[in-house]
Amino acid sequence: MKNPSAAPAASNRAYWLKTLHQWHWISSALCLIGMLLFAITGITLNHAADIAAEPKVQQKVVQLPAELQTALAPRDDEPENAALPPAAHRWLAQALDVSLPDAQAEWSPEEIYLSLPRPGGDAWLRIERESGSVEYERTDRGWISYLNDLHKGRHTGLAWKWFLDIFSVATLVFCITGLFILKFHATNRPSTWPLVGMGLVAPLLLVILFIH
Repeated sequence: MKNPSAAPAASNRAYWLKTLHQWHWISSALCLIGMLLFAITGITLNHAADIAAEPKVQQKVVQLPAELQTALAPRDDEPENAALPPAAHRWLAQALDVSLPDAQAEWSPEEIYLSLPRPGGDAWLRIERESGSVEYERTDRGWISYLNDLHKGRHTGLAWKWFLDIFSVATLVFCITGLFILKFHATNRPSTWPLVGMGLVAPLLLVILFIH
């Protein structure tokens, strides 16, 4: 005689398994490229000291026009930190042929210094207020350094920060739905929980025994 509760239980199981599979493949599709990027840069970060990189330094020097030099002359009421005036910002971006963010610069009576950190390198701009001389320097440490900084979220801006948050949520959904799918199939796959346990115990033992 058939168990009358067996059919609804099987139907309920099939529904949840189908739902989990759907969320699992959608989340895997969303985070696939990101997971590949973070897996590869995990290796490059772990062996950063073994990967040779030759920084490329680019330097430029220009002279401010007289009207901008006058506009940037020291004043008694100026702040210690403020963005460059729009006219100076536009002229510098065009004269140096670089993209300048609307970031705050450090103002002192002698100079205006603008730090321009970026993934995979660094840059800065300095204006001598008395002479009107402008120095710009950019350091590029290569694509591996660039990708490593993407991994760390170093100087990557708001858009990349949002991407990291969305990617992290998609990865959590991928892992959690995968865990529940394992639970559904564990009855027919005896090695499921030992393997899951190994994935937990192995890094825990490494931390306890080798990281001090």
